[in-house]
Amino acid sequence: MTLSNLRAARLEWTGSGMRFRGAGTDPVTPAVEIDGDGETGPTPTLLLLLSAAACSASDVVLILTKGRVALHRVTVDVQGTRRAEEPRRYVAIRYRFTIAGDGLDRAKAERAVKLSVEKYCSVMHTLAPDIDVAYDIALA
Repeated sequence: MTLSNLRAARLEWTGSGMRFRGAGTDPVTPAVEIDGDGETGPTPTLLLLLSAAACSASDVVLILTKGRVALHRVTVDVQGTRRAEEPRRYVAIRYRFTIAGDGLDRAKAERAVKLSVEKYCSVMHTLAPDIDVAYDIALA
């Protein structure tokens, strides 16, 4: 593994409940609070869904921008279904992308989302390979 592929972070318990504060070890990385109880910040599993959505949305923005689409809006609604028994990992993730922009058509949107979800999104590819992933697209 080369140094450029290495990522590091630190998570520290705040001393209160199930609250933790974490950030990348790079000094310019802002911290985020993660709350296992979901009272003051996202839970770890919600943060995972948000990370998957942000990863895919970033890919979609990059792909469409390179394809000369002047984006006005990209919204991703994401739902995850977890197992009832431990470990309560995600077994299914559903995305709904809403995209608007000049020069955007359904074919471009579908291509960008498919490339992200199936090829590029590193968060999705880090999860268990048997997760059922589905998506749909709305053009706004």
